[in-house]
Amino acid sequence: MKYAYIANGLSLKLDTETCIGCGMCIEVCPHAVFMPDGKKVRIADRSSCMECGACMRNCPVNAIQVQTGVGCAAAIIGGILNKGNPGCGCGEGCCSNG
Repeated sequence: MKYAYIANGLSLKLDTETCIGCGMCIEVCPHAVFMPDGKKVRIADRSSCMECGACMRNCPVNAIQVQTGVGCAAAIIGGILNKGNPGCGCGEGCCSNG
């Protein structure tokens, strides 16, 4: 099942000038947000970005910036940790399974 997240990866930024095309972001992204683009990478599906920060933490040249701890990823994790309903409360059904 494919989810679209509330913030649609709005905080995700890729500096294509700095990118060296190593592909680490492709390897670590849980939702295939990135894809190869020649000798670089590009953002292929911004709406799948859950702003977890895995790409940013694994980019060896700091070409990726994303604000972690926001959006649905944080809400889902918070819901699970608090044994509540995982959701952000936006009412759009973007981060719950039902």
